[in-house]
Amino acid sequence: MPRNGSGRAPRPASSTSPDRRALQRAIEGCDGFFALLPFDLTVDDLDAYADVITASVAGAVADSGVPHVVMLSAGGADLAEGTGPISGLHRMEQALWSTGTVLTALRSGHFQEKVGDLIEAARAGVYPVFAASADIPVPMVATRDLGVAAARALRSPDAAGAAIDVRGPAYSEREVARVLGSALGRELDVVVLPEDAWVPALTDAGFRPHAAESLAALYRADASGLLAPRAERAIDVDTPIETTIAALVKGRIAA
Repeated sequence: MPRNGSGRAPRPASSTSPDRRALQRAIEGCDGFFALLPFDLTVDDLDAYADVITASVAGAVADSGVPHVVMLSAGGADLAEGTGPISGLHRMEQALWSTGTVLTALRSGHFQEKVGDLIEAARAGVYPVFAASADIPVPMVATRDLGVAAARALRSPDAAGAAIDVRGPAYSEREVARVLGSALGRELDVVVLPEDAWVPALTDAGFRPHAAESLAALYRADASGLLAPRAERAIDVDTPIETTIAALVKGRIAA
């Protein structure tokens, strides 16, 4: 895996950081550790938030000497900038590599579960699309498949570590809207929002301005191919979108 990223280094954690120390104690003596960077679009500074989490996680990994880390990353995490909130995953990958642990970075594409965020709009008959087209198929991964991939990676670590693309079945947003509409028992109006409407639509939906700008950067990166699979290895998973949407509509899994 490339290790020559040029992004900002994560801010170092204090040697007395309670999160870092608590995590160190929790993973000390373990053969492996699963890490992720949860997105919190309510924080005051997305980069600062990502860097604090990264510093605690990477610091605990270094302090504990855990030999193998499986990280939930994303397509585009090989790039230092231009990918919105994915840039935080780039910095976390780089920080974990620097600890000397064997890192398996699972780079997922779109989560199928993101459809859950649109169910209320869909119940009103609208399916908004933040892209130039609703007809371009993109791989979409069910989180249940990511869980299986992470478990397998933890049980059978690669000796040298690797970045691995996790590729699910490909669907266009119009196809997703059709499946969601069928599950809801109604036809949906697919509305493709122009780029200059993305930030206003997101702020109208309640996102803070800096979070809306970051998400818009993510959508632009996706449209320009920056989030495409580029890792040295790939695994394919196969949960269909119909299965995930049925569970979301019935409330069996969290959106």
